[in-house]
Amino acid sequence: MTRTEFSCLLLLSLFMGLSGAAQGADRHAGYYYAAPDQIEIYTSRARILADASASRRLAFVTAITISHNQRPYPASTVFFAKGENAEKLIIVSLDAGRLNTIFRVRAYLASLTAVARTTPLFRNAHVEDILTFFDLAHMLGFKQITVSDGNRFTHQVLFE
Repeated sequence: MTRTEFSCLLLLSLFMGLSGAAQGADRHAGYYYAAPDQIEIYTSRARILADASASRRLAFVTAITISHNQRPYPASTVFFAKGENAEKLIIVSLDAGRLNTIFRVRAYLASLTAVARTTPLFRNAHVEDILTFFDLAHMLGFKQITVSDGNRFTHQVLFE
């Protein structure tokens, strides 16, 4: 990328209301999803697991994908992990009109919390009524979750 192209990209990101740091840190924006409409910071109540690794995060995404593909109906979302160490969880809707508002995204993430609370990890630790899907993702070592409608709307959650 030339210096002029970089300058234009930086100006465009500032014009769109995004910080240059956020845009530069997210090279997947514009390829897998539109630049985030909102970026939320989540302070997890859980620690990252000692055995959290890229392979464990990829296994998590693979398990979700297998589960979705075994349903008797087509999946409405896809999950995948990106980043140098698979530290970015990306969820993209495959259907028009889904996950296209912050309220739909929050409702969807709440449904993922309901599923996370049934996992042995949460039940055995007796935290199923306290922790959320965000906490589970953080425990696995994800640094962010990005949810997109696959068209124009994107919401991103960064973990502290």
